[in-house]
Amino acid sequence: QVQLVESGGGLVQAGGSLRLSCAASGRTFSSYAMGWFRQAPGKEREFVACVDWSGGSTWYADSVKGRFAISRDNAENSVYLRMNSLKPEDTAVYYCATSRTNYLARREEGYDYWGQGTQVTVSS
Repeated sequence: QVQLVESGGGLVQAGGSLRLSCAASGRTFSSYAMGWFRQAPGKEREFVACVDWSGGSTWYADSVKGRFAISRDNAENSVYLRMNSLKPEDTAVYYCATSRTNYLARREEGYDYWGQGTQVTVSS
């Protein structure tokens, strides 16, 4: 059974940084792309970033480009999201997910397993 467990969320002031982690088990982790999504209160879940199976290619939402960095460690079965220059509008529950393929994907339909989410709150 595939399990994804996020950690690293918390409360931070605007301009601060956080690093989210996602530990995966139950699948050959290195065979699949991984993604981060987020859902703010009252809004639909949205794409944040994704990384291909090797870590060599990444995509970002325009809203986080230049501030967030996604990476992965296949030896540790983990994917990370480094978030810098955080803004109050980054406040959301952040989810990691495994892609159905080893290719990058922005749409939720491209992902088949999801973690339970970790709360990130950015105060102004």
